[in-house]
Amino acid sequence: MGNKPTIAISHLGCEKNRIDSEHMLGLLVGAGYEVDADETAADYVIVNTCSFIDAARAESIRTLVELAEADKKIVITGCMAQHFQAELLAEIPEAVAVVGSGDYHKIVDVIERSQGGERVVEVSAEPTYIADEFTPRYRTTTEGVAYLRVAEGCDYGCAFCIIPHLRGKQRSRTIESIVAEAQRLADEGVQELILISQITTNYGIDIYGEPKLAELLRALGQVDIPWIRMHYAYPTGLTPKVVAAMQETANVLPYLDLPLQHSHPEILRAMNRPWQGQVNDRIIEQLKTALPDAVMRTTLIVGFPGETDEHYQHLQAFLQRHEFDHVGVFTFSAEDGTPAATLPHQLPQALMDERRDGIMAMQQPISLRRNQGEVGKTVDVLIEQEHPESGLLIGRSARFAPEVDGLVYVSGSARLGSIVPAIIHEADHYDLHGKIVYPSTVK
Repeated sequence: MGNKPTIAISHLGCEKNRIDSEHMLGLLVGAGYEVDADETAADYVIVNTCSFIDAARAESIRTLVELAEADKKIVITGCMAQHFQAELLAEIPEAVAVVGSGDYHKIVDVIERSQGGERVVEVSAEPTYIADEFTPRYRTTTEGVAYLRVAEGCDYGCAFCIIPHLRGKQRSRTIESIVAEAQRLADEGVQELILISQITTNYGIDIYGEPKLAELLRALGQVDIPWIRMHYAYPTGLTPKVVAAMQETANVLPYLDLPLQHSHPEILRAMNRPWQGQVNDRIIEQLKTALPDAVMRTTLIVGFPGETDEHYQHLQAFLQRHEFDHVGVFTFSAEDGTPAATLPHQLPQALMDERRDGIMAMQQPISLRRNQGEVGKTVDVLIEQEHPESGLLIGRSARFAPEVDGLVYVSGSARLGSIVPAIIHEADHYDLHGKIVYPSTVK
């Protein structure tokens, strides 16, 4: 390795950040750098930060402070670097470089310049870069799973969201580029591809002039990967054409990740959501009719400025009515630079916390009923790890996405990264428990 320093990456934030980290790892390894998972042993630590909400920034700052106290040379990358480059340079003297969310592909040059004594700043005012199938990548997920970015950036202007500022305008990859990367991942043994972007249902508008998600799904259906899962599907983008592609493409899972954020038309209009206060009931019922076996997840924001008790009760009734399989709830975070940060009638954090906890408490019995519906069934489970004490294998069924949903604990033996059938004999609010069925044909 010569005189090249050892480098570690501390990954924070979402799966979009994870892919950026994986590309940085791939580029560094390709350039001959030794990459070490142990931050204490590394000369440089790249901290890929998140700046989406207060809690994410707090985690990023804690990590940076700890590394600074350990006297590490810190390279700050990601959304927080994009958002607060001047402040980070001023407050963290140990930061030898700041690299924006659209500049991570320059990481090898950044390290080389830093070694030469330069304090490097690479932050494009308007991120325009997107990696393709030729960009080196070192996956950090379990061996059976890979995230596949189909587009980057966002053209919407939701009142609470700073992502367009941090990630730039939407830029899609071509269908051919995505399929080529998917094929390579299949050749590596990946069993589940998770398609991500800021708005997956808007895929292709910028390069094809219209959404091309249906065509992309059908093209990916030709790749030998058992599970293809979509994240971030705006309900208005799940058109009959997309739904038909889901129905007719065998390896596309009927899993709908719908970032609704709220149910009340007045709050949706205030949020400047793309459907501008359309009644979500109609959209959800249409999807349930078209995809009756679909697993439905949503994310919500409570405590948006001006949210009244009536608005909150409307949201509760909406959730009771539709019984989503999985629900994630966030309290509103006033982000500098967003319209919502300066709206009147901001709610106190204690009330927002109370409303979040109320939604989660209400959702628990719904999730339990949904999970209990799996008891007695034989389901496919992607095996991802082995519990070190119990010896049980831990994986996920098609109902569960990584990180955000539940797990399946099974007895038996199977290769990590394989999909095996298991009979479910118990369920709780979050997880399933079962036993691998033998003889099993490993997929």
